[in-house]
This record gives sequence, C-alpha cells and structure tokens, in this order.
Amino acid sequence: MQRLLFSLLCCPSRQSVVLDHQHPELNGWYESLRSGKGPCCDGTDAERVDDADWETKDGHYRVRIDGEWVDVPDEAVVAGPNLAGRTMVWPYYLNGHPKARCFMPGSMG
Repeated sequence: MQRLLFSLLCCPSRQSVVLDHQHPELNGWYESLRSGKGPCCDGTDAERVDDADWETKDGHYRVRIDGEWVDVPDEAVVAGPNLAGRTMVWPYYLNGHPKARCFMPGSMG
C-alpha cells in the first residue's frame, strides 16, 4: 500500500507530461526507469547533476543535493544504459535532509 501511495504521489500525471521537449523519443524510456527503491517516475522530477556534484567514494556514489553530500544507496542506482547521457538524481527529503530515490550516473568529463 505504501509503495502504491508513493507511486501516486510521485507520478500524479505521468501520462500527460511531456518529459523532454528536445528529445520526446526518450519519454517512454524515462517512464520505464526503476531502481531497487521502485519507479523513478519520469524526467520531470529528476534533477540534472553537474560533474562537480557527484563522485564515487569507496566504490559507491555520492551526489550533492541542495549543497549537501548524500551517499547514494546501492539500491537507488538505476541499472542499464543512460540514454540521456547526463547524470540525474530523483531526490526526496527525510527530516529536512535530501536523499536519493534514484540515481543514474552520466559520463564525467
């Protein structure tokens, strides 16, 4: 029940949203993205991450969200190719601190 509620809150209008005006061919791909934490929803709630704002440390990803470094849980990493090419994070907040629901690394450099 909680997962269903989360999905409804996360993606209230996913059918009617144009996800990427410059690359509409990626809309279906965005909608299909999932991590071990569940669906990532679509590209509208993802945040683009600049190369300086993510890194690997001790074999795990870290990302800076709202100025705070966040350790990305392994289950939040989206598997598969990144068709958009850019690093993205789908954040949520717990007790006022950002967390990563989904994370997809891009290419550094």
